[in-house]
Amino acid sequence: MATRTTDSKHHLSGNWTIEGVVSQVNVLSRSLQKLEAGNKKRIQVDCGKIKSIDMSGLQLLHVWMELVKMRGMEAHLYNLPDGMQQSIRHLGLGHCFTDNYPDAA
Repeated sequence: MATRTTDSKHHLSGNWTIEGVVSQVNVLSRSLQKLEAGNKKRIQVDCGKIKSIDMSGLQLLHVWMELVKMRGMEAHLYNLPDGMQQSIRHLGLGHCFTDNYPDAA
């Protein structure tokens, strides 16, 4: 399971590497449809249960966050596992997430 939505919070989990990212696409797509129906301007994205993530997963997450922004909302990441923070820094992707997670730079 990639995401669970409760009110204005999204809880991401599972495998976000090249092997698992394809299964995350459908779930994130459905979550965007749910966002359109709501009136929330800011959503919280809990990343605490992401088991593993690589460049593919980070790219998918970034695209999803940009689509959220295009719908007039802001997505803010929190509870990032150490491995995820390290991947963001190691891959030089801090600029993709700094507006949404200031410690990622």
